[in-house]
Amino acid sequence: MTFLEVACDESGSDGENLIGGNTDVFAHAGVCVAEDAAAGALREIRERIRSPAEEYKANHLLREKHRAVLEWLLGPAGPLHGHASVHLTDKAYFVLTAVLDVLAGGPAAAATAAVLYREGRGTAEPSGWQAFLRAANDLVRRRNHEDGEAPVDAFYRALEALRPEPGGDGDPSGVLDMLRRARPRAEAFRARLAAEPGAVEPLDPLFPALERTVARWGEGGAPVHVVHDRQNTLTEERIARLGASLPPGRRLAGLRLAESRHDPRIQLADFLAGVARKLASDELAGRGDPVLTGLLRPYVDPLSVWGDDRSWSRLGPEPSATGPGPTPRQPAPMSVVTRCAVAAE
Repeated sequence: MTFLEVACDESGSDGENLIGGNTDVFAHAGVCVAEDAAAGALREIRERIRSPAEEYKANHLLREKHRAVLEWLLGPAGPLHGHASVHLTDKAYFVLTAVLDVLAGGPAAAATAAVLYREGRGTAEPSGWQAFLRAANDLVRRRNHEDGEAPVDAFYRALEALRPEPGGDGDPSGVLDMLRRARPRAEAFRARLAAEPGAVEPLDPLFPALERTVARWGEGGAPVHVVHDRQNTLTEERIARLGASLPPGRRLAGLRLAESRHDPRIQLADFLAGVARKLASDELAGRGDPVLTGLLRPYVDPLSVWGDDRSWSRLGPEPSATGPGPTPRQPAPMSVVTRCAVAAE
């Protein structure tokens, strides 16, 4: 049996605390290179950076004095070009999609979340918008709320406190009014969560990002075997469900957890995930570096979970990657990535 072996790592994980944590972007990278090639790339990076650190991380590459090394790593002459991908998650948008899935449901939930995201960022007073996002996060996360205000009460208090900035249009789309009417659904969701916590999937971008990574690398029909940096949330039960959740024609050959320091391919994935998270976060904040963002762009998954159109126009695939006139987050063929077939023992 022939399969693709993809080494994966992430950056920006805060568990279910997606708002107000350490990062506003989550990145999950997959690297498909041979171990000896990955080891050679690490030796080259060490030779270029010359830091005494025992294990290098993305922050070494992100230092201005090592910019040339970062440009080489991401560029056409580097070891990742054509052999890696990265899935990005805008955490605020991810939370809103989860909330709208609970309170609205159906195929229109994602589109409604995008409308709420744009209007909230564009018209709401910033501190009120952040308070609403935190309350939305708490509404759909699984942790127990034994202290403080009940999640449903806190969410609707934050919803009512949303005010447009001076000169804003209020609720032009009517999404906020729709959320007000959906309180019975919010109450039913929290009651179900209290009764059957295992029935609700954790509010964690890792699993959907991993699912998408496997699906993208498996677009040609070859099974995908994943070697992933150790993560407590990747339980045996969730790994078993991964194969069943893939789109038709995609197959999971297996998933093995490993320590990054023992696998140079995972270390390369760690570099890419950390760099991508930082560059994407900078773009989201409007302070992106056009050169570095341009180098990252070929790696970015077109189906990344991203709500901000301005930054996505710089991060997402160029029109030539998906044919004339693509819409954001439209699938692109994985043929832009060189496949690495590995013969199973």
